Amino acid sequence: MDLQDADITIRHLIRDRDSKFTRAFDTVFEAEGIEIVTTGIRVPRMNSIMERWVQTCRHELLDRTLIWNQAHLLHALGEFESFHNQHRPHRTLTSAAPLRPLPEPITEPERLDRLDIHRRDRLGGLLHEYAYAA
Repeated sequence: MDLQDADITIRHLIRDRDSKFTRAFDTVFEAEGIEIVTTGIRVPRMNSIMERWVQTCRHELLDRTLIWNQAHLLHALGEFESFHNQHRPHRTLTSAAPLRPLPEPITEPERLDRLDIHRRDRLGGLLHEYAYAA
């Protein structure tokens, strides 16, 4: 394997614990100085959950942002992580955010007529947060 010819530096290979990955498979990568990192034991959905998060991050943030340097990337990823966990609705959580409970439903019709919603822009308007005005 000649990764140097491709001008690529790879430090880690993340793989699951499937039996098709033999010791000989790992040896090839370790000979190149690549650390093999295996996913958790009895966590079959770990890869799919992380792939879903990476895909969401790429589509909603990185495909729409010109990243200038590492500091800018870390700032943007930090903002997106905060937005993703504290505001963005998740289908599997009945449209709740993971770190925030669902708001109480509005059952009074007169409150619906004067509903006041405020929008907060994050990352220069790329991400939007909506909340009821206090």
